[in-house]
Amino acid sequence: MTTENESNLCSICNKSSAKCFCVGCKKYFCSKDFKEHEQQLSTKFDNEIVRSHDELLDQIQKLEKSNYSSLDFFDRIEQWKKTTIKKVEEAAEKARHKLIELIEKQRIKTIQQIEPITKEIRRRQEEENFIENDMDHLKQKLNEVQQKVENFFQKHIKRSVVIDNQNQIDWNQFIYVREEPPKSPLLYSSNLKTNAESIENPVIVAGGNGEGSEMNQLNCPWGLNVDDDQTIYIAEYNNHRIVRWKYGATAGRVVAGGNGEGNRPNQLRGPTNVIIDKQTDNLIICDYRNKRVVRWPRQNGTNGETIISNVGCLGSTMDDDGFLYIADFDKHEVRRYQMEDHQGVVVAGGNGPGNHLDQLNNPRYVFVDRNHSIYVSDYSNHRVMKWMNGAKQGIVVAGGQDQGNSLAQLSNPCGIVVDRSGTIYVADCSNHRIMRWSPGDTQGTVFVGESGQGSQMKQLSYPIGLSLDRDGNLYVSDQRNHRVQKFLVN
Repeated sequence: MTTENESNLCSICNKSSAKCFCVGCKKYFCSKDFKEHEQQLSTKFDNEIVRSHDELLDQIQKLEKSNYSSLDFFDRIEQWKKTTIKKVEEAAEKARHKLIELIEKQRIKTIQQIEPITKEIRRRQEEENFIENDMDHLKQKLNEVQQKVENFFQKHIKRSVVIDNQNQIDWNQFIYVREEPPKSPLLYSSNLKTNAESIENPVIVAGGNGEGSEMNQLNCPWGLNVDDDQTIYIAEYNNHRIVRWKYGATAGRVVAGGNGEGNRPNQLRGPTNVIIDKQTDNLIICDYRNKRVVRWPRQNGTNGETIISNVGCLGSTMDDDGFLYIADFDKHEVRRYQMEDHQGVVVAGGNGPGNHLDQLNNPRYVFVDRNHSIYVSDYSNHRVMKWMNGAKQGIVVAGGQDQGNSLAQLSNPCGIVVDRSGTIYVADCSNHRIMRWSPGDTQGTVFVGESGQGSQMKQLSYPIGLSLDRDGNLYVSDQRNHRVQKFLVN
């Protein structure tokens, strides 16, 4: 007696007459149940495949241009337009009121100036007591006042009403759509607060196209400064220039220097840092190899003005009161300057090179917080010092455990920034990493650069400059990779 192999039993009725095999489900069926199985598959195909296809096709066909405006993306664009128009109108109205105040102030001043002339004219007219010389004298006084009025409107008002040339604004960078397959198009706006969840960490925001002097390249970027609109100003040490990269731009623009290495007013030589003086709309540049600090107009400036000479300026910053702080690498000190003050006052170091708490050894960069406490990257002492306002000596707030790469050590620290919580970020240059130190900690954590020196994303090669934007995101000048990376700070 022969028996059927169990695998040839019908998977439905378990009878041994199964002669049909389904290659899809890998099961045997008798002829009757196989037909039933085929019918079930056909019904399932219609319900799950054909119906889903028809519903998707209907959805796509309904998505005509007339219905596009119902999408959330278009609502965001419309909201951006309304917000931007409102901001422009508010700015224009504020400027209009300011101009009215300025003109009214000058009108009152002019009335006060002409009042004694008016009295003299009336008196002489009533007394009929005047000769040719009196007339010439009065005419001269009237001409003087007239000249002041004309100068006010032709020169003073013209300088006071500052309207950026909208033709120089890249409006395509204010709001744009970038296709990023396979994701949905992303909407970007330089006037809207960035959604932190949608930013890749990190991104290259300047350079990244190899070493060079083309406008999409950088050559050894050092200090940098991020403006409120996320425009980045970068000091290029080897290109002897300051470049401006607008938010989302693929190339920069030279705004200072760029005329070859030299010491002429239109040249720079190894610039190491740049900050923005918003009160005067100037760039303040550490022109290190020329041993000078240069003030350069931010809008279409062609020449700089030396405001401090004979200074080994590497790092600089400004406080809320408009005081300028310069880290003098050569003199081992930090000085605070008032504008137009060429001497300054020592506020950190100044006692020769050394590692005592009242000394610095080749300070590189400096940061001042809201309490006017001064943070200094003490390059050759491998530490970061904090000098309280008016203090005679500082305290070590990062590193200071000799040169090394442990979490308690630094190796040639450079750029430093401090966020609102008091957390310190340090460009640990020779360790190719960014360290983060919380207040009171005896060791830091590696924020970027755990995998060591390299050119991949999240890797660095001799990082130098640091800057925070208005949202607290960190920008790093990745010197030997000739790029600036932006990191999201959680």
